[in-house]
Amino acid sequence: MATSEEVARLAGVSRATVSRVLSGAANVTEATRTRVEEAAARLGYVPDVAAQSVAGARSKTIALGFFANDMWALSQLTRPQYHFHLDVLRHIEGALAKAGYDLLLPSRPTDASSDGYVRLLRARRVAGTIMVACPPGDLRIQALVESRLPTVFIDTVGQGPNATYVTSDNVEGARQITEHLLELGHRRIARITGTETDPSGHDRLTGIRAALATRGIPDDPGLARTSDWSTEGAYREMRDLLAARRDFTAVIAESDMMAIGILRALHEQGLRVPEDVSVTGFDDIDLCAFTEPPLTTVRQDAEAMGTSAVRALLGIIDGTTAPPIVLPTEVVARQSTTGPRA
Repeated sequence: MATSEEVARLAGVSRATVSRVLSGAANVTEATRTRVEEAAARLGYVPDVAAQSVAGARSKTIALGFFANDMWALSQLTRPQYHFHLDVLRHIEGALAKAGYDLLLPSRPTDASSDGYVRLLRARRVAGTIMVACPPGDLRIQALVESRLPTVFIDTVGQGPNATYVTSDNVEGARQITEHLLELGHRRIARITGTETDPSGHDRLTGIRAALATRGIPDDPGLARTSDWSTEGAYREMRDLLAARRDFTAVIAESDMMAIGILRALHEQGLRVPEDVSVTGFDDIDLCAFTEPPLTTVRQDAEAMGTSAVRALLGIIDGTTAPPIVLPTEVVARQSTTGPRA
């Protein structure tokens, strides 16, 4: 393998200059940078990233954390309720690759405490980290904010000198989808919600209630059920609601994967969608166009969420302040909603 000394000799510069060029340092002339890069390419030289880190060169690695601290395994990403966030992760990876950064999923530390997690990231000499959908009680949030390690949270509120967050406008999205049903004429609207302790669940419930209050419609707790965001959980809660009462004409699900479970439960009870009951979701995952009937939902922009998080993180790494980013949502009307039955 070629060495940095051979690259320096071919380019006619010092080894220190080779190191500065290949680590992305700014204090190098364009002519020198070109000579070094051409020499490295000609010799097939690949810099030792680990050695660069030891030498203090700027890291080009971003760590990724997701969900709760005890849900470490990658297998968690295959759970249906995380379908939307898996799409977000795809766009994070693409945006980082375009910027020349590698994505690191740290192994579970021996010390699983919040401080242990921060120590693990510092030991890996990452430039920053992106944390996806951590629950509000996750101690890593405050630990990362206090560590001043550049951090962007997605669907989790965390803010500090070197930290910010990206989320969708969940309140407005839920208000919009509820208003969609109200405009169709629905007044008895059931809901299957996610856990209210989750920021998204809390905000979506706030939006639903706000839309009902604007129309002067009382919030009927008998038409409300709480699930765990999963398809199976929403299916069970819908069956429980149907056993108790059937005077509703529409159901709001706080995620598309929950809506799929609701569609199954309604079908098993001989109820047609949307002729008997209209159903809505939230997220606009790709499966929405293939359910029967295709699902009316709230579109979150997974690409904007992923790329905005990367852009904000790279800005923090470069020393700029990144304010919180709240992305707009929109209702996507398909065939699962219509006016209420007579």
